[in-house]
Amino acid sequence: MGILKYTQYLYLLIAAAFIYDGVTKLNSPGENPWLSFIIAGVSVFMFFFRRKYAKKFDDHYKKQ
Repeated sequence: MGILKYTQYLYLLIAAAFIYDGVTKLNSPGENPWLSFIIAGVSVFMFFFRRKYAKKFDDHYKKQ
């Protein structure tokens, strides 16, 4: 269970990288930044989803 506590932060790093990629594509003519922003949004959603799942998993094992 210990690794799940740390892998959820990987999603935040991925989101930050794609936000940076999207912002740099905004300044470039002819580039489409929206896919990068969508992937960043999905990564943030996955961070909160995994965080909730890890908390539920910890609570389940504390009850036993």
